[in-house]
Amino acid sequence: MKKTGIGLLLVSSLFSFKLIAQNAIINKAETERIEKYLSSDELEGRRTFSKSIDKAADFIANEFKQSGLATFNNSGTYLQKFSRLSAKFISAAGSFDGATIDTKNLIVVTPQASLNINELSGYEIVKINKEDNFGMAARKFIAANKNYIVLVDESFATNFGRLVQLKSNVTAQQKTIVFVLGSQAPTKFTIEASHKIEELALANVVSVLPGKSLPNEYVIFSGHYDHLGINSAKAVNGDSIYNGANDDAAGTTAMIMLSKYFKQLNNNARTLVFVAFTAEEVGGFGAQYFSKQFDPLTVKAMFNLEMIGTESKWGKNSAYITGYEKTNMGDILQKNLEGSVFKFYPDPYTDQNLFYRSDNATLARLGVPAHTISTSKMDSEPNYHKPSDEFATLDMDNMNEIIKAIALSSQTIISGKDTPTRVDTTQLK
Repeated sequence: MKKTGIGLLLVSSLFSFKLIAQNAIINKAETERIEKYLSSDELEGRRTFSKSIDKAADFIANEFKQSGLATFNNSGTYLQKFSRLSAKFISAAGSFDGATIDTKNLIVVTPQASLNINELSGYEIVKINKEDNFGMAARKFIAANKNYIVLVDESFATNFGRLVQLKSNVTAQQKTIVFVLGSQAPTKFTIEASHKIEELALANVVSVLPGKSLPNEYVIFSGHYDHLGINSAKAVNGDSIYNGANDDAAGTTAMIMLSKYFKQLNNNARTLVFVAFTAEEVGGFGAQYFSKQFDPLTVKAMFNLEMIGTESKWGKNSAYITGYEKTNMGDILQKNLEGSVFKFYPDPYTDQNLFYRSDNATLARLGVPAHTISTSKMDSEPNYHKPSDEFATLDMDNMNEIIKAIALSSQTIISGKDTPTRVDTTQLK
């Protein structure tokens, strides 16, 4: 009993020491300072490709610089720049077996300024059926990077028009995909389309804290810093700025605070990578580009932080982990929280496929134990994708405690003591 008592005293003392360190570095005033700026009207909702999102990127980069963090691959800049092409629609026309396709039922996603194809052009005809998840199926065909004619079941008529967003985010190497609303495969077809092609600049913001003994093993902390910008057509009570305080200035703020905390500790065995993703709201393009910079086998864990500014369905001191059952990472985190009041839960909104809808998905599909941590009540979050998603709606005390819990729960993964099991890629949808 004496030995057990001494052991418990040592554990308790270590836990208390960590809490003292957390309280000194992860403090509410600093968390509020960062969150307030990222969600301010000055940044006009951080819309992808806007000047305002560039200001947000510069702010995040300066936070990394002030903390003394390294740049990715010693590039000398925290901005991880890349580009997409914008295909601005001019005209489109087509026919299936001699019958004219209504233009509103035809969406062509292509990097080509001029397109003229028929059944001899080598395009594969595939379908999105009524039992499919529409968004996931569309993204699957985009990711396959093949020339497709995609027949979309008429049950998705209401959502079909959303596919035009894909026109603004294509690469020069991307194949052409023609989406047609209708399920009857043609024997013969013609498709013509014209677009004005423009190159658009994007940038993730990335910093690195090199590992002390396992520098070639990586743990990633991320959040997306883009949001919806200004939409005058959907103003509410005169407010047209979609500030995105919770989505996802909150996650980005948490990532920055964690970068400051782990830099101060400076005892990480594995290399830590901190990244603010761009273009999550328009297709996850920042995460997709970032993921290509790694051998996925070297990434041991990814903490993607998304909408942690409000209380979860379980109240304070709690959050959920998407894809909880796919690895044992959640169990490791909870084990490290023994002695605290905080608890991680499995995702209660599995019907919404959240595991595949955020920036963790790209690496998760490659087997990385990459999970999103969130508190958002996805069945009833009142400010989600609305102008009312502002700083005043957040519970900053609770948010600050969530950041501390993530810092504490990740310790054994960062130290190399624990390595989460990998995602079984054969079971992914």
